[in-house]
Amino acid sequence: MRRLPIYFLVDVSESMVGTPIEQVQEGMRTIIQNLRVDPYALETVFVSIIAFAGKAKVLSPLTELYKFYPPTFPIGGGTSLGKGLECLMDDMDQNIQKTTLEQKGDWKPIIFLFTDGNPTDEYAAAFRRWNEKYRKHCNLVAVSIGDNVNVLTLAQITNDILLLKETDPESFSKFFKWVTASIKTTSMSVSEQNTDEIKLAPTTGINLEKVAPREHRDTPDENFVVLHGRCQNTKQDYLIKYARRNQPLEGLEMFSATDFKLVGAYPIDKETYANLSAGKQTKINTMELVGVPACPCCGNQLGAVVCECGNIFCVGESNTNECPWCGMKGTLGKGDPTGMDITRGLG
Repeated sequence: MRRLPIYFLVDVSESMVGTPIEQVQEGMRTIIQNLRVDPYALETVFVSIIAFAGKAKVLSPLTELYKFYPPTFPIGGGTSLGKGLECLMDDMDQNIQKTTLEQKGDWKPIIFLFTDGNPTDEYAAAFRRWNEKYRKHCNLVAVSIGDNVNVLTLAQITNDILLLKETDPESFSKFFKWVTASIKTTSMSVSEQNTDEIKLAPTTGINLEKVAPREHRDTPDENFVVLHGRCQNTKQDYLIKYARRNQPLEGLEMFSATDFKLVGAYPIDKETYANLSAGKQTKINTMELVGVPACPCCGNQLGAVVCECGNIFCVGESNTNECPWCGMKGTLGKGDPTGMDITRGLG
């Protein structure tokens, strides 16, 4: 009998503690229960679960569906994706049946990788081994739980990257139903059409987004915050730079608070800056920024005033000011005491 091996490579790092790991635990039970009533899956599917944190471990070896019972997921420190991938490859070397002259081997294994963070180990060697020997012979689907994973890292090992944008119970429930549907569709395909390419179910109605790494938003350099301003008088552009700092909390010296302290403001050539920029931006709250520069172009004393259009410009002693970005005129008012979210560059 040709088997359809299904591996779940699950991140059980500390950040998964609480609701995420509980939802994964419940989701695995749901997947197995639903697959057991599907005749195609019952005939072909074998399941294995590998967990990884700082180390990796096979929680459940490759087991026939009707005999499989989901294990209890542990929690560990670290996110060693490289070690998890090595554990997966070693297990496949031992347990996947290869095609020989006498018999057909297993169908292409399907691997569902669930992770909510970025690797904390040296993963380059594992990625290289995967790409050279396993990638063409497996179907790897990487799922980012939340939006903290750098998909450019995952893109080094697979083209199938999905983002589970919401992590509430309903979203998790719909997601695991999607996983179940994808396995059912593939098991039917291998049985009836004799093809072992994965058949992913539609994602309609699910907070699940197929991510093209080249389209995914870049992440900012967290050591700096850079704001893009424009001089009200000269219409010249400038950048305001803040540097990250950690300060011990008063009375709690073991703990520290993070903010960004002003470094300075610098004129730039707007055309050159635009041509060399990625065009991607993100947000930061003004409460995290310490210090306001003078305008480096005209000397106005407030170089980081935020217009209602969301852009930054400079203000001097005049009561009436005109935003050089949108042309809106008005007087300077007080900001929200809780701060406001403003646009920052990638650094």
